[in-house]
Amino acid sequence: MAVNESAEEATVSLVDVLEEDEELEQEASAVLGGSDSEKCSYPEGYVKRQALYACNTCTPKGGEPAGICLACSYKCHEGHELFELYTKRNFRCDCGNDKFGEMECKLFPEKEKVNSGNKYSHNFFGLYCTCDRPYPDPEDEVPDEMIQCIVCEDWLHGRHLGCVVPECVELQEMICESCMNKAPFLWTYAAHNAVAPVVKVCKAEEDGKVEVEHDEDANKPQKGASESPVDDKQQVEVNGTVGCKRKFQEEEDSSAEGSCSGCRLREMTASGQSRARQGAVFWPSAWRSKLCSCTHCKTLFAAAGVAFLLDEMDTVLAYENKGKTTEQVGGAEGRDPLMSALNNLNRVQQLEIIHEYNDMKTELKDFLQGFAAEGKVVTPEDIRHFFEQQQTRKRRRANAGQYYCS
Repeated sequence: MAVNESAEEATVSLVDVLEEDEELEQEASAVLGGSDSEKCSYPEGYVKRQALYACNTCTPKGGEPAGICLACSYKCHEGHELFELYTKRNFRCDCGNDKFGEMECKLFPEKEKVNSGNKYSHNFFGLYCTCDRPYPDPEDEVPDEMIQCIVCEDWLHGRHLGCVVPECVELQEMICESCMNKAPFLWTYAAHNAVAPVVKVCKAEEDGKVEVEHDEDANKPQKGASESPVDDKQQVEVNGTVGCKRKFQEEEDSSAEGSCSGCRLREMTASGQSRARQGAVFWPSAWRSKLCSCTHCKTLFAAAGVAFLLDEMDTVLAYENKGKTTEQVGGAEGRDPLMSALNNLNRVQQLEIIHEYNDMKTELKDFLQGFAAEGKVVTPEDIRHFFEQQQTRKRRRANAGQYYCS
């Protein structure tokens, strides 16, 4: 392969790699950038949203669940087996409190015995979904994505949501069926504002059955008698509990009673528009802005424990945007110095950088895989040590014109 051709192809390959790395870095910054990696978040109280971890070394299954902030995962639990919990709302760091026995927090030891306002789930023991399994699950051979419910903040497999997962799910918010039934008035909003449900229908053919996906007409107003041949008192199973359709309807009707003039919920209820009350519900962007915030509805949301839904800044997207902004402000010197420098180098110098970059990338991958295998958190000190080792092994390459891009 000629040097010029190799250089041209390698340059394009390097750009692609750098752009991919930059995208991954942005994703990490979105989750971690909104949290402080140096100071324990405990003094801030119950933080609106932050990146959290659970330490299986200090608080294993069988004991009391506990969560730690990003900084404590680095400074107090280095080398421990940690569960990444992504982000949680209204949580105060537990590191070093009574749940950790004799262990003290290195960053902020003056903590109360417990944080009574924290909410915990099986996530804090590394278990997720209604199937109560770890992620990744070594015994699960079915490829599937995990989606977080914005109410209980548990992560559920797409196949366990009781519905077909719509496309572009990363742009939407999801509420699982269990949480929908704990705040039944949300079904009224779902009939008007949620993403239309998609169902799988089996069409019988001579040579078997064919599965077809289509949008269900469940969000259209009901005309005349109920489409179901079963009486309104039909019993349905909701999250393992047998209930009554009429009971859920009565709860929803009572929710609208006493509402203020101009209440959106009352208007929606009066329209008669409904949808099947089963499966998880996906909501489009900005759907929270359409929720009624009259005095009665605020009380309704608070009583159901979902008052945070009225806050558009509660979303994970808002938190991620905050993290990206923090990173951009911190990196005001320039987005990518390497990309800018490449344009000022000749072909031979570009090839030399490309060769060393590929070597470095391979070694860094091997270095990080060691941490992943041991369940250890990678600290800034670890990264600095890695590059110090790289510097000591750096060597000048002869015959640069003979290089080939690996």
